[in-house]
Amino acid sequence: MTNSDIKVWDPMVRVFHWGLVLSFAFAWITAESWKDMHLWAGYAAAALIGFRLFWGSIGSRYARFTQFVRSPATAKNYAYAMLRGQETRYIGYNPLGGLMVLALLAGFSGTAWSGWMMTLAGYKNSNWLEEAHEFLAGFMLAMVTVHVAGVIFASVRHNENLVRAMFTGRKHSAGPDDVS
Repeated sequence: MTNSDIKVWDPMVRVFHWGLVLSFAFAWITAESWKDMHLWAGYAAAALIGFRLFWGSIGSRYARFTQFVRSPATAKNYAYAMLRGQETRYIGYNPLGGLMVLALLAGFSGTAWSGWMMTLAGYKNSNWLEEAHEFLAGFMLAMVTVHVAGVIFASVRHNENLVRAMFTGRKHSAGPDDVS
């Protein structure tokens, strides 16, 4: 970190992020062998998502959905600029990163919801629901892989360690062409 680093990700965003990482990893590992622990990991993920939806409404500047949810046209233009190697650096989430946040929240919500549904008496032995839950879990693993690839790509492209930023909360301050 340098004196020109600025605070971007508040502690609540960082705790949410790494908590969701741990709960998903733990749920994945315990899926076949430790059903009770798997269930509690799902509850933890659901609680974290609920918190993030709340924090996205009232949290710090870069935590708020209003700061990073952008129009489809903005995301499309950013993607085209990225393909040309001309994308602008964003201090918060870039337009594709913002879409990924929404997609991950939606996907993890569906995974947690379908898992919870299987605990209800009327759905305990529902094959279609179990298959949907397993599909969503696998789909979320693929989404997480795309997310990590995007983080690595943006880190290299903008010469900034975004994984470190999600631990420390700090990023390089805005340059003249950056979007803050």
